[in-house]
Amino acid sequence: MKRVEAVYKPIGMALGLGGGLLASAAFRRVWKVMADEDDAPDAKDEGRDWPEILLAAAVQGAIFAVVRAAVDRSGAIATRRLTGTWPA
Repeated sequence: MKRVEAVYKPIGMALGLGGGLLASAAFRRVWKVMADEDDAPDAKDEGRDWPEILLAAAVQGAIFAVVRAAVDRSGAIATRRLTGTWPA
């Protein structure tokens, strides 16, 4: 069991990094379609109002959560297929 965890840990980290890049790209595309602008508002953008900033944060958070869950689940399934053991 510990061997599977030792093997999965670096793979999980790489998957997490890749998932973060994928989620960032997805958010940029979604925001461009939603707001018809290239850059999402940052919390410290003085010219942006609260609803716009909070909407961008909520959309970004949802996208990151969905991508992370999909990447984590896919990694766990692949680990089980390769090793016969579900990672902890």
